[in-house]
Order: sequence, then structure tokens, then C-alpha cells
Amino acid sequence: MEIERKFLVIQPPENYRDFPCRKIEQGYLNIRPVVRVRQDEEYWLTYKSKGLMVREEYNLPLTREAYLHLREKCDGNILTKTRYLLPLADAPHLTVELDVFEGIYEGLILAEVEFPTEEEALRFTPPGWFSEDVTMSGRYQNSCLSRISPEEL
Repeated sequence: MEIERKFLVIQPPENYRDFPCRKIEQGYLNIRPVVRVRQDEEYWLTYKSKGLMVREEYNLPLTREAYLHLREKCDGNILTKTRYLLPLADAPHLTVELDVFEGIYEGLILAEVEFPTEEEALRFTPPGWFSEDVTMSGRYQNSCLSRISPEEL
């Protein structure tokens, strides 16, 4: 189960590049339900159920060859981004996944925080550098971004 809140970020902390990061490329084979292929340090096929803040998620490892084969079958935009992992000072058991997009969405920055429970997600007070909470809009889900242009945001 994935329990996650998502926020726009206008101005990330100055030192965000000092934290661990990885490059991510992902594409979508389907968006209802979500079936995604992703390359980071490894290759993955992911299924996500419908939902916004809470949804089921299953990850299956892929070989590089399988990833490349499935990537060719993806519809829409292939998303590329760098994900930085920032600790939260007020909640050391939580990590901000700061996604700095490249390519078609260059300039877009999103922060995601995953929670162990729905109650904790609802009680969460974001740090001051987070901007608008877009968790419930669905518009900033990566599966949606894969289907629209930046002008449609």
C-alpha cells in the first residue's frame, strides 16, 4: 500500500543537490489502472490501483532488455527527472522525494512524502518551502503528466 502526499515546489532548499539522488526515466503502458515501466538504478514494472493519496502498489523487477522492449510500447510522454532524497528535520522517520523534472517538464519540481499510515499523512504539516498541496487533484500524478502537455497544467 502506498500512502503519499504530493506538493508543488517553487523554490527548493538551496542545498538540495547535496543529498543523495538518482536519475529516473519512466513511461506508461496504461493509466487505468496504472502500469508503468521505470529505469533508475534498476528496471521495474509497477502496477498502481486507482486512488490519489492511498492506493495499492506492486513492483516487479525487469531485465534491461525487458524494460527497453516495454518502453517502446509506452503511450504519451516518457518522463525524466532527478529524484533527491531529503530528510525532514521535524519528522526524521520521513523522507522528501524531491523530483526535479527534465525534458518536456523542465522547471517542474514536485515533493512527495510517503507515510506509514493514512492518519499520519492527514496530520502532516509540510515544511515552509513546500507550495501547493496537489495530492487530491490527480493532475500532477506522473501517469497524468505522461498524457498531457505542460501547457495543460
